[in-house]
Amino acid sequence: MLLPIYQVDAFSDRPFAGNPAAVCPLTEWLPAETMQAIAAENNLAETAFFVPKTGNEYEIRWFTPAVEVELCGHATLASAHVLYRHLQFQESELVFHSKSGPLRVAQSPNGMLTLDFPARPPQLIHHHPDGLVDGLGATPLQLLAGPDLVCVFNTEAEVRALRPDMARLACVEYRGVIATAPGSEGVDFVSRFFGPRVGVPEDPVTGSAHTTLVPYWAERLNKTTFHARQVSARSGDLWCELRADRVLMSGHAVTYLQGEIELGA
Repeated sequence: MLLPIYQVDAFSDRPFAGNPAAVCPLTEWLPAETMQAIAAENNLAETAFFVPKTGNEYEIRWFTPAVEVELCGHATLASAHVLYRHLQFQESELVFHSKSGPLRVAQSPNGMLTLDFPARPPQLIHHHPDGLVDGLGATPLQLLAGPDLVCVFNTEAEVRALRPDMARLACVEYRGVIATAPGSEGVDFVSRFFGPRVGVPEDPVTGSAHTTLVPYWAERLNKTTFHARQVSARSGDLWCELRADRVLMSGHAVTYLQGEIELGA
């Protein structure tokens, strides 16, 4: 069996930046253990699989090298890019049905793709979970909890300087740990995302994290539109908007490679 595969750098307008995702278009679902094995073999933060549903609608699933996840931004962006760029999808909007509900993606005239995801506002907490400070090697100014733990710092420099102990950070009982701070030079806020608990030590650009970051920064800055930057080694930019209970995230994507997976009989 031969399966098509694409590797796409998401949230970047050039290769070798942003967040690489593998995308495997399917005609029908493979067994979950096969998709997990493919994701482990790819060894990228996420591998996305999608199958056609009807019209402009598809079903989508995402796997890290270790587990299936319920929401992934950059691999959704990459999947939409594959449909528009390589599979001759023509409509202005498509819908991915996922474990997190319907996710809409629209193509903009400027070449960017816009994700429409559910907002997941965090709640303030007043204790440091076991392993957090030792794992980060720094003490956050403020902590908030959503699907991920949000660690707020004073400055972008503090976020950039973090050198986490991933073994200790994996003991923190959240999907991931987000470090964030105000940005500079036209960037509203910056972030980094660490997910050793789900097999992703540092994710270069994390769309799903911004479903939590955008509501936080909207309340703090009293605005609803943002230029966000994830300041990992690869880095990536997102243009975000809080719209009621949804977060819109726009970004570029570029294809790095395309090929085939050969599965044994």
